[in-house]
Amino acid sequence: MAPSVDRVDVHAFRIPTDGPDGQESDGTLVWSSTTVVLVQAHGGGRSGIGYTYGDVSVATFIRSQLADVVLGQDALSPAAAWERMNAAIRNAGRSGAGAMAVAAVDIALWDLKARLLDAPLFLVLPAFHHEIPVYGSGGFTNYSTERLVDQLTGWVEQGIGSVKLKTSRDPERDPQRLSAVRDALGDDVGLFADANGALSRKQAVHWAHRFRAEWGVAWFEEPVSSADREGLRLVRDLGPPGMDVAAGEYGFVLGDFADLLEAGAVDCLQADVTRCGGITGLLEVAGAAASHHVDISAHCAPAVSAHAFCAVRRMRHLEYFHDHTRIEALLFDGMLDPSGGALRPDRSRSGLGLQVRWADADRYRTGGTAASR
Repeated sequence: MAPSVDRVDVHAFRIPTDGPDGQESDGTLVWSSTTVVLVQAHGGGRSGIGYTYGDVSVATFIRSQLADVVLGQDALSPAAAWERMNAAIRNAGRSGAGAMAVAAVDIALWDLKARLLDAPLFLVLPAFHHEIPVYGSGGFTNYSTERLVDQLTGWVEQGIGSVKLKTSRDPERDPQRLSAVRDALGDDVGLFADANGALSRKQAVHWAHRFRAEWGVAWFEEPVSSADREGLRLVRDLGPPGMDVAAGEYGFVLGDFADLLEAGAVDCLQADVTRCGGITGLLEVAGAAASHHVDISAHCAPAVSAHAFCAVRRMRHLEYFHDHTRIEALLFDGMLDPSGGALRPDRSRSGLGLQVRWADADRYRTGGTAASR
């Protein structure tokens, strides 16, 4: 008889940023902390973990809408539980917090399955890849020039070949920031820019040409809002050769990604496994992208993405994001080393290969009770 899911625990941790004066900023947002909602799924004498980055209300959503739905379900069939969860939250809301809640539980169920099979998660999935190239990401708009340069050059010193900085909060400051970065990196390192939707369509076209011509920027992420599919397509069509337009990190349900793909809005689609309904949801997005001959870039959450995106045939790379790498290193043992420019799942560890450092995590607890160890 197949093991079943017999308990679901939910926890939330709020971790302050390490930015100047306790804050970080991009083109459209300023924040002082990041909340991780973590799920434990138990069954068959083993436990799997999953998580998402969102408000503590996502933890409440999981407890009230999802935990009971997966109890008693076959622990070796995460996709069946995913289908039941999505059906159960039809009226509560599948997008936004609902999709993030489903993602955290779904990831925990996949981790549980892999642990029950005593196999690394990426090999339980249909693995097209055994490693994921990464690019370093951070470069917040409130960093001093010195910190900006130190952070980006630090990634290059680890063998990471491309790096990204935030832009467009104060566009007139960007030339100085970009020049300092390019001078420090040299000409051989790939340079990416992320406006987080801060620009108008005409501004975005203007800056796309400047970014490419003056600093060799090869990737322009959310030059306009990701909700402005026509604007993204305009920047893609009128932008310079050699620059890819990217968006999709705020996609929650399959239709969000289908809209971007059908509009021809992006050269490379982004997807966040902790937002788009987890690993099961990501597999649907991967199929949609492949049908449009578009690559996918993994948005953040490296500890999960390193496994999940091995199952994405048209995977391009993974965003090795400062906030998430710092937080996951605080919470988990078993983090992967990006030296050499890629993350390689550990074949010697089952599931995601992670163990929660509960004593460290509990310092940041903002929801849930003390964990079962």
